[in-house]
Amino acid sequence: MVLNKFVEEIGDKALKGEPIQPEDAMKLAGLGDEYLFDILFLADKIRNRYRGKKVNLCSIVNAKSGKCPEDCSFCAQSAHFKTDIQEFPFLEEEKILQRANDSKKLGAHEFSIVTSGKGVKGDEFKRVTEAIAGIKANNSIIRCASLGTLDTDTAKSLKEAGLQNYHHNLETSRSFFPNICSTHSYDENIETIKAAKKAGLFVCSGGIFGMGESWEQRIEMAFTLKELDVDSVPINFLNPIKGTELGNMPLMKPFEALMTIALFRFVLPKKEIVVCGGREVTLGDLQPFIFMAGASGILIGNYLTTKGRSPEQDLKMIEDLGLEI
Repeated sequence: MVLNKFVEEIGDKALKGEPIQPEDAMKLAGLGDEYLFDILFLADKIRNRYRGKKVNLCSIVNAKSGKCPEDCSFCAQSAHFKTDIQEFPFLEEEKILQRANDSKKLGAHEFSIVTSGKGVKGDEFKRVTEAIAGIKANNSIIRCASLGTLDTDTAKSLKEAGLQNYHHNLETSRSFFPNICSTHSYDENIETIKAAKKAGLFVCSGGIFGMGESWEQRIEMAFTLKELDVDSVPINFLNPIKGTELGNMPLMKPFEALMTIALFRFVLPKKEIVVCGGREVTLGDLQPFIFMAGASGILIGNYLTTKGRSPEQDLKMIEDLGLEI
């Protein structure tokens, strides 16, 4: 296979574990669709070198929905927007445990408790820790939570309760973040990631693409995640929700989405890269290409306020590609 020389050169660097520079990533992005499959060819080799043929499956439960005081412009759960979502307080522990058991049966090896709001405290925090302990006692699935911003002491308390992973997205780059949220700062996101790492938790942090950010800002975010040394990077694509500030944004083009995944694989060759929300509506029939683009995991089942496709379809896709759970 004859490859674009620059793509081959940067791909070789990533395959050797040598860092690529932001200007290299920008040049790759600038090559456009003509060279996309050259880039995917090498992204696939990088994924295979460092992550092998194993696919990480994770799933989530929306444990508290709606009435969030944050004003994130993409979010259907924000109290700042009128959206047609179901709102409910923190779920009963039995329902969370049942969802964890169902996820395990489907093949997921990680399960995350997700709540709306800036953070959890008081009785709500107690209920979260009890649910984590309950999952630990009854299920071998990896325990994760996404509860908003936190400090080191709170992260340590979660770990003591049995939490293993903590998820907190940067959402986008620092330079674009003011376009997305005004109710908390980018530094609060950074400090949350540092606190979780300091507490000894495996940290999952990524963002949403297709919100109007530039290629420079996508790459800026990738290098921020590299600097923070997060363990896993969830990549979401905006699924515009009617009533939100970004409700009329067009979907990202499929080739642009695949290029985004591939660039993150080049920048973060050894990290877990998990494609999550928005993949169905953004990629359609091209979903199997996410693995060629460098993804090493997916979120199966439903998302927070939108439907995913059936887990059986995803399991069949993985089997047909010759990959393994």
